[in-house]
Amino acid sequence: MSEKSFMTVDEVAAELRISKSKAYEIVRELNAEMEKQGYLTIRGRVNTAFFHKKVCYSD
Repeated sequence: MSEKSFMTVDEVAAELRISKSKAYEIVRELNAEMEKQGYLTIRGRVNTAFFHKKVCYSD
């Protein structure tokens, strides 16, 4: 099974064990960072690989 490209706010909240409102804040922050790097982002979703990189789950 292939890994999903994007995580929803609900998935971010569940993985980090935080509130949904805090997860929205994190998704907005990560998407803003990606936009500065020239990437297209989707509101309410975050790139899975970028998310894992930023929360120190991978290199």
